[in-house]
Amino acid sequence: MSSKTVFYIVKRVFLALFTIWFVITITFFVMNAVPGGPFMSEKAVSEEAQAALEAKYGLDQPIHVQYGNYLKRIVTDFDFGPSIKQRGRTVMDIIQDGMETSVPLGLCAAGIALIFGVVLGSSAALRRNTVYDKGIMVTMTAFVSMPSFIMGTLLLLLFAVTLQWLPANGTTTAGLILPVIALSLAPMAHITRLTRSSMLDVLGQDYVRTAKAKGVSGRKIIFGHALKNSLIPVITYFGPMLAYIVTGSLVVEKIFAVPGIGRTFVSSITDRDYPVIMGTTIILATLIVVMNLISDILYKVVDPRINLD
Repeated sequence: MSSKTVFYIVKRVFLALFTIWFVITITFFVMNAVPGGPFMSEKAVSEEAQAALEAKYGLDQPIHVQYGNYLKRIVTDFDFGPSIKQRGRTVMDIIQDGMETSVPLGLCAAGIALIFGVVLGSSAALRRNTVYDKGIMVTMTAFVSMPSFIMGTLLLLLFAVTLQWLPANGTTTAGLILPVIALSLAPMAHITRLTRSSMLDVLGQDYVRTAKAKGVSGRKIIFGHALKNSLIPVITYFGPMLAYIVTGSLVVEKIFAVPGIGRTFVSSITDRDYPVIMGTTIILATLIVVMNLISDILYKVVDPRINLD
């Protein structure tokens, strides 16, 4: 590994850490600037009880002291503190419980989106301007244009209510099939369109025409040259997409009653559970930053010609 590559990786890691710190800071001060407080929904709370609750959770301290303590807990122990509404549970316990469902759900959806997206995009590019190509592009455009709550509702009505093939509740293994499909369709459509356009661009390059003139087999040209080089835009999109899907779609998890991190996040907003809101937001942002970092580094692995500046 050259010194230039090492310098680029170190610079990107530093920028990623700075971005995470910035997200933590903005999230903390924005949540503290929200009118009201986390105990406003409590019934018949006296001023003495309010003061005792604020003292218990450290909310009676100056804002800069709260921020320093919060940042220190995250850096040293990766601790986001206790939940205000779910007494006796920490924020990390709640997030981990949600991730146990959201991570397998998201990984399955991302894998399906990647495999089918690359296959459909490549086959459409190789059959450009045919009925097959146009049919795929029309279908993928529909998937991209349709919001996730519409897609989830249609799947629910068709397969769970009308045909009754699958359960509507996402708390069972069979009940996770529809959420996986709903989560994978839009990313699959994006990957299909990216793969197709990139593949068409690569197939028009001089080195591909030269390989054809030398008598290189079509299979070797497609898998050895065209497909590999056309995956660069897909890598750009797949990193952040994976982080988004793994953390769970708020709407899809709500529609199918999936006990994942998305539903937990929505519940924490309605319950004014500020530590859970901040912890979930920071975890989501961190995953996106990390996946962006990995995507940037993978550029060099996929295509060594890329200049790391």
